[in-house]
Amino acid sequence: MKEITWHSSTNALMSNGDLKDHLSVKHGNDVLKWSTRLRIAVDAALGLEYLHYGCRPPIVHRDVKSTNILLDDQFIMAKIADFGLSRSFQVGDESQASTVVAGTLGYLDPEYYRTCRLAEMSDVYSFGIVLLEIITNQHVIDQTREKAHISEWVALVLRGGDISSIVDPNLHGEYNPQSVWRVLELAMSCANPSSDKRPNMSQVVTDLKECITSENLLEK
Repeated sequence: MKEITWHSSTNALMSNGDLKDHLSVKHGNDVLKWSTRLRIAVDAALGLEYLHYGCRPPIVHRDVKSTNILLDDQFIMAKIADFGLSRSFQVGDESQASTVVAGTLGYLDPEYYRTCRLAEMSDVYSFGIVLLEIITNQHVIDQTREKAHISEWVALVLRGGDISSIVDPNLHGEYNPQSVWRVLELAMSCANPSSDKRPNMSQVVTDLKECITSENLLEK
């Protein structure tokens, strides 16, 4: 698996700041291309996969969000940051798996919030919300929308089947609809309210890599 570098919450450790800033096109930043967004998503997913399966005992980040995904100056590498809330526990260790709920509003796994039972799937939920941000460039919580939470808003719009009303308008249609649909389906699967219906991070990595492969073929 890919090696992960552990960062503090200081964005200066990566020269291009965080994903949220670049999605919002702050400070005169260029719009992130769809292919670049896919690479960033894969790198972040690989970092979480390493935490869940490459560490012994496994580590749950507990605060996966777009401001905790840092970018290098060429957008070639993205890394997960801020491990202040991270917890490790032995699989099957009931005393450590039950914990005080921590995380960020909007990204917080509703099942974890309800049960206080910590598991890797809580990170999967949060990552699904980040994927929705990558696709839509919408706020995670927006009280002016018909549905305030991004996952509920996307689900509502999807009923109409019009992907163009979901995708970040800053992309100006410069993306492959099939690729976006696949990532959108993956994001919604990750953000399923039931952890039993979510993919694990290894499955997420595989799906995202396949999306990159198909995107690269289309660009040739």
